[in-house]
This record gives sequence, C-alpha cells and structure tokens, in this order.
Amino acid sequence: MVSDSKTQEIPVPLPRRSSGLRQSGGGIWSLGAVVIALLVVAPILSVVWIALNPTENIWPHLMSTTLPRYLTNTAILALGVAVLSAASGAGAAWLISMYSFPGARVLEWLLLLPLAIPAYVGAYALVDFLDYSGPVQVALREAFGWSSARDYWFPQVRTRWAAVVVLAAALYPYVYLLARSAFREQSGGSYEVARALGAGGFGLFWRVGLPLARPAIAAGAAIAMMETVADFGVVDYFGVQTLTTGIFTTWLEAGNAGGAAQIAVVILGIVFVLLALEKTSRRHSRYYQSARQPRPIQRVRIKGGWGWGATLLCSLPFAMGFVLPVAVISVHALQNPEAWFGPGLLRALWHTVAVGGTAAVLTVGAALFMVYGVRMTGRRLPRYLLPFTTLGYAAPGAVLAVGILLPLAALDHRVADTILALTGYDPGLVLTGSALAIVLAYMVRFFAIAQGAADTAFGRVSPSLPMAARSLGRTAGGALREVYLPLMRGSVGSGLLLVFVDCVKELPATMLLRPFNYETLATRVHEKASLENLGDAAPPALLVMAVGLLATAFLARANLAKRR
Repeated sequence: MVSDSKTQEIPVPLPRRSSGLRQSGGGIWSLGAVVIALLVVAPILSVVWIALNPTENIWPHLMSTTLPRYLTNTAILALGVAVLSAASGAGAAWLISMYSFPGARVLEWLLLLPLAIPAYVGAYALVDFLDYSGPVQVALREAFGWSSARDYWFPQVRTRWAAVVVLAAALYPYVYLLARSAFREQSGGSYEVARALGAGGFGLFWRVGLPLARPAIAAGAAIAMMETVADFGVVDYFGVQTLTTGIFTTWLEAGNAGGAAQIAVVILGIVFVLLALEKTSRRHSRYYQSARQPRPIQRVRIKGGWGWGATLLCSLPFAMGFVLPVAVISVHALQNPEAWFGPGLLRALWHTVAVGGTAAVLTVGAALFMVYGVRMTGRRLPRYLLPFTTLGYAAPGAVLAVGILLPLAALDHRVADTILALTGYDPGLVLTGSALAIVLAYMVRFFAIAQGAADTAFGRVSPSLPMAARSLGRTAGGALREVYLPLMRGSVGSGLLLVFVDCVKELPATMLLRPFNYETLATRVHEKASLENLGDAAPPALLVMAVGLLATAFLARANLAKRR
C-alpha cells in the first residue's frame, strides 16, 4: 500500500560531483562541449533564420495553394498512425505481459523485428503484393476467370490510408516496447484486487492497466507521430503530398530554398507541439510504486480458441511489419540473382558503410566528449546547452538538410573563391561536393541516441574510480581513457551500432545532401523501387534489413540481460 504522507528527511551533505576532476584542463573540456553543442543546434537555427529571411517570400502563395493540403494530409497520417500503432502496440504488450497462450514466448521477441524494416521497404512490398500484377489479384483472376480489372472491384493500394497502415506496422514497436515495460513494472497486487472486485479481462485493461501505462503509451505514440511527420519514402511512393514532400517539391522542382525552409519551420513547429503535448499530458499525473518489492504479475493461461485468438492478434502486426516485407523482397531477390552483381551495388554498399561508420564514430565520440566535459567542469553554459542537442532527433532529415546545405554551400563558395583569388587554383566545392554534408546531417540527426547512451554509461561508473585515478596523477583525459572507457565498452558499442543502423536507413537527408552520382543503399532502394524495378531494389533492401536485424537482435539481447 502506498502512503502519500511526507517522511522526515535528514539532510546529509553530499560531495560535489567530480570535484576532483575540475582541476586542470576544465576550460578545454568546457569549451569543447560548448562547440559541439553549437554545431549540433546550428542547423535548426539555420532553418529558422532562412525561413525568416527568404530571398523570395512565397509564404502567401503556399498558404493559398499547397500548404493546407500538406497540413491536412500530414495531420491525418500522424493521427491515424498514432491510433493504429497505439492500439496494436499496447494491445500486443498487454496480451504478452498478462497472459500465457500458444507462441507467447516467441512472439514476445518477434514483435520487435519490424524495427529492422524501413517503412519505405514495407510500402514497396505491400504495393507489389496487392497491385494488379501482384499475387493476390492474379490469384483472384485465375480463381474466378476474370480477364481484366473491369470484371471485378479491388481497393486502390496507393492511398493515404494504405500509408497509415504501412507506417503503423513499422512504428508500433515503439509503443510495444514502452507499454510492455510499463505493464511489467506494475504490481500484481493491483490486478488481484481488481479481480476480487469483479473486474474481467477487459475491465482489468481499461480500468487498471491502461491508466497506469498511459504515459508510456503516449510517449510511444508521440515517437510514432514524429517519425510519420518526418517520413518521405512511404508518402512519396504512395503519392501522398505531405509537408516533407513539400520541401522536396519547393526546393528541387521550384528552386525556392526559402520556401522549403518555411515549410521546414512548420514541420519543426508541429514536432515541438507534439513534444509539448506529450509532456503536458503527464504533468499532473503521478504514478507511485510501493517501497517494498512489488509482487510480480502472474500470467493467466488461456486455452482453446481464446488462446489461439490471442496468438492471431499478436501475429498480425508482426506479419504486416516484418513477414510481408521480408517475404516479398526475398522472392524478388531469388528471382533476380543477377541483381546482386548489378553495377553500382558494391559502390552503394561501400558508401553506406563509409558514411554511416564515419558518422557513427564521430557522433559517439562527440557525445562522449560533451557529456564528460559537462560532468567534469560543472559550468552552467555547457549544462544548459546539453538538452538542446537532442532536438536534432526530433527534426526530420529533410529539415536538417535545408539547415545544413544552404549555409554549407555559401561557405563552400566563399572558401573556393578565396583560394582562387590567392593562388589562382580553383579547388571546386570541397564541402558540398563530398559526403561531408551527409555525415554532418547524420551527426545532428542521431546525436541524441549517442548522448543518451553516453550519459547512461557515465552514470553507472562510481565517482570514486576516476577520483582515485586523478589522485594517482592521471589527467582528465587519462581518467576518461583508462577508467571510464574500459567500463563503458558495452554502452559505447551499443551507441555505435544504433547510430550506424539509423544512418543506414536514413533516406530524405541522404537524398537531398548527397553529391552528384553518389548512391547509398537507401537511395538505391528508393530509386529502383520508384521505377517499379523491385528486382534490382531487392538486394540493397535486404542488406539494409540485415543491418537492422543485427541491431534489433542486440537490443533484444540487452533487454533479456536486464531481466535476468
């Protein structure tokens, strides 16, 4: 039983954190942390500046023509994905956590696998499976003797609602992970009391489980909505005009970078509103656990038809988000073995590994430097800037591309002109003519992942260990290298892997920032699939999914280790 009465606390003086580390070199670490934070935040500030100072203001034109359509489609997609992913993710998490039924142990981990599948690959697979030339309609025509599409009716595949289904199938694991943890952290005594008061299965979920897990479900749904707003591959393939596709259209087709920046600011506003609503919804809610060890939830065994029904319900999102994309893409890969030797595939693989690997190493390294600098110096400015470095993860890749390419191109031209004036040699566009802009976009976009992993890892190291190292004459860098890093290898490796996987799957930023004739696996998949050539798109798609599966397996293994 939880008591709300206040307990008397005896103030105990605590030592200042890492006071032994603030002796020498603190200014360098503090300055480095500030520089890293400003580099990460700069693209977002650049987008706002360009939007407020466009060379050609087309805002009135956007407001009267395309912007309402972009906003409407984006809102419908985001709300639809939030509802569907919350229902499937929370429902599966409830069944897995509360009941024992056939296949529950296996499905508990299989439900995580759609995290490995980019949403745009799921879109290609769904269209190929349900389109006129796909196996479903071909089987219908053969079974009923229909000769053409005029003989029967079949729903359109490339629609807004199909995009909602594809995105929800790819994003529900965010809700599932958080909801499953929330259900398992609850005390089994609450459910025993509810059962004693006559609550049935649905009553337990609606009156006890759902209210207690609401913050976790809301957080997962908010992540799914932000990913939906940021998506380009799915909506472009289905022909749904959203704010993200509007950036591509306004910038690449209309040639108006200022208008693209103005649309990007609208996207940023929507993302920040989603973050604010998610936090506001939990502000006045308080959830407490007993100080005693909570009684674990005892799973109720379901037999017969009800048990198999639970198995079917949990299998549906897994089948839609993982089995269908993998099966369709694998069939195309087997039917077109020559595509594995197609021109450009190895080069795209090398570009992906090189750019993603470089971005992952630099991002994790910068995150370690910044978090360590903030912890070591304790100065206010780096500590205040640290939360703002997570904004890049909420910003879509297309938005970051606007904030990176335009200032970088201006700097590139100025540097080239200066070198030409001084030496007579024209170096060309060094910054935007290489993959540097892509690496920078990846760093900004996924810095929050690396920062979270670094901050958690530093927090698990006892302060006495680096203090002992400093007392033995080690510098701040020596303490980081010889004490912290050996104890943080697992977390650093996790951060590197997760950042690398997200870099491999990132599509809009890569498409906007890549140099001419520069392909990665993601852009190759998109280009081949856009040409309805899934045979050539299958090998790079399978490679992208293989990398994602590696990260998902690592995540599941880490989750299992925590439970033990």
